[in-house]
Amino acid sequence: MLQIRCKNNNITRSFPEGTSLLDVYQDFAEELQMPYPVVSAKVNNASQGLKFRLFQNRDVEFLDAREGSGRRVYVRSLCFMLYKATCDLFPGSKLFIEYPLALGYYCNFKKRNNEPLTDEDVEQIRQRMKEIVGMDMPFRRHEATTEEAVRVFAERGFSDKVKLLETSGQIYSDYYTLGDTVDYYYGPLVPSAGYLKVWEIEHFEGGLLLRVPDRHDPMKLAPKLEMPHTFAMLAEKVRWDIIMRLSNAGDVNKAILKGRASQLIQVSEALQEKKIVQIAEEIDRRFRAEENPIRIVLITGPSSSGKTTFCKRLSIQLLACGLRPMSFSTDDYFVNRVDTPLLPDGQYDFDNIKAVDCDLLENHLMKLMQGERVEVPEYNFVTGMREYKGKRLKLKSDSVLIIEGIHALNPILTKHIPDSAKFKIFVSALTSISLDDHNWVPTRDNRLLRRIIRDYNKGAFSARETISHWKNVCEAEEKWILPFQESADVMFNSALNIEFAVLRAHAELILASVPKNCPEYSEAHRLLKFIHFFIQIDDKEIPPTSIMREFLGGSSFKYNR
Repeated sequence: MLQIRCKNNNITRSFPEGTSLLDVYQDFAEELQMPYPVVSAKVNNASQGLKFRLFQNRDVEFLDAREGSGRRVYVRSLCFMLYKATCDLFPGSKLFIEYPLALGYYCNFKKRNNEPLTDEDVEQIRQRMKEIVGMDMPFRRHEATTEEAVRVFAERGFSDKVKLLETSGQIYSDYYTLGDTVDYYYGPLVPSAGYLKVWEIEHFEGGLLLRVPDRHDPMKLAPKLEMPHTFAMLAEKVRWDIIMRLSNAGDVNKAILKGRASQLIQVSEALQEKKIVQIAEEIDRRFRAEENPIRIVLITGPSSSGKTTFCKRLSIQLLACGLRPMSFSTDDYFVNRVDTPLLPDGQYDFDNIKAVDCDLLENHLMKLMQGERVEVPEYNFVTGMREYKGKRLKLKSDSVLIIEGIHALNPILTKHIPDSAKFKIFVSALTSISLDDHNWVPTRDNRLLRRIIRDYNKGAFSARETISHWKNVCEAEEKWILPFQESADVMFNSALNIEFAVLRAHAELILASVPKNCPEYSEAHRLLKFIHFFIQIDDKEIPPTSIMREFLGGSSFKYNR
């Protein structure tokens, strides 16, 4: 008999060898009284599907669709069900699950005859999905040699999955079936379609929007956000991927194997520089406009978005336009630590807008715009006090102010300054390379990997500590940064198609240091799993001005903090 400890209630019970997680959950279910339906579990801190069978003593934690791991299981399963429905109704069609959007997932759907998707088509797909749920059709996992899995997908014309598996370096690979439909997913699924009660699909921008459960209440749909600027930027990225013939990880790997790594780096960096030049030229045009000229550039983005390096590269391009950028950070306008608002647990809430002296900052901005000389503070992060050390600023006729910080786009910060005088930029790793047509790497994982590497290289935090802080970081972003994303005049995507191939060399050893007996191992294990899909390349050709250097080290820019 096995000894299985349920971490949800810290009770240990005996079970026969080969017992499934679903059987274990049913044994504990009555006393656990989980608030929402269980969709997956962690076994010794590694994510597993409920059909996973136990053959040794294990710790088990059951998860619903609120927790990151459980949510990913639910969404992956929804994607397969959507794909199954499109295959059943439209043989020979293609479904591309391209990127998260509007708190859902945007899907490009191509009929075999290239006819446009109609509302009637969407309704048929919706009804077929409901039928699959009603039948409680089981998801089945199949383990095979990678050669066999490649053959299965090659026979069906799935070149994206063939390229991914051929370059993965794995001896064995899993694939899944739902009825007679075959697909590949790099993580577990729910046991059957009957688990998928909450979802919706909509006809959206010529494709489909797959709507998913609310992150906080998985029994209801997440609200749909209108994000036209984000959609336009993401669509532009997809077009560039097609031009570059780099639509997925397999494409990147094949290019690396053909000796094109150097070219990929150079082109990726050139595309980013081209975008920065375009932004600088637009700022210059609006700065010199006779009516409503801009005087302030506001730049924000979430953690590890690369906004600091972006600011420096933008400043260089503004100088090339004949402008004199004058920059400072909202961090220097933090209130004294004793006045910082607190979180419910009593810790300082440095991400709160009230942690910034907005009135003083805006007062200084308005004085600078009126031609006055202003003494600006410098925040001492050791003492937690604002200090004045004689740093005085005065704008010249060709000067433009650049303000960078997490609250830069929050209207509270510059509420008395007319919008016509402001140019707003949102910077983030807004897109990520797909593993294949139905598997994507969440953009937050891109930023998390960057932050893990930077924190480790600076000696600030271990990978375990960075991962443990990440949930709070993301919650703060959702509250204080992301609501203002769509208000930006322009968005800058700091992600690079080649990025994971470069990050892998730095991240592997750092992630491997996370102990298996801690909760953070689950994330470390998952991150390791997906970066192994990318063939590793050296970072020696990453230029010193690259945004990636902000995290890898070796930047030619100087960073204050």
